[in-house]
Amino acid sequence: MMQDHDAIIVLRHFSSGIDANIAKSKLDAYGVPCFLTEENMATMYQQTFAIKVRLHVFEKDRDEATRILFETETVDNTETVCPRCQSTELERDFPKRFSDEFAGALKIMFFGIFMPDKKIFRCLRCNHEF
Repeated sequence: MMQDHDAIIVLRHFSSGIDANIAKSKLDAYGVPCFLTEENMATMYQQTFAIKVRLHVFEKDRDEATRILFETETVDNTETVCPRCQSTELERDFPKRFSDEFAGALKIMFFGIFMPDKKIFRCLRCNHEF
């Protein structure tokens, strides 16, 4: 008699091994078993976009893994309000504008690393950052 095993599915494809490892590390931190495939091939053949790194999870963990990878840190704090629209529906995240800043580009170019700014509040109603 055959044992019933959970099916393994591809949850996401990544063009970069770095992005794939960040996602895998996040799932590992939450205790969701996962693994990567095609990581070495994608690294060796970076010029061709045909090879993608694949993130695999058990089918039973699909919803939880998707929620973990795409969650935003929602703030449930009634003391902090948006100064523009007075909404309390806020999220705490890195500023979206820092990727466009000249200083941010210089940090990446000269130091080779990504150094994000401090986290800010973003209003979910009017998209105002403060």
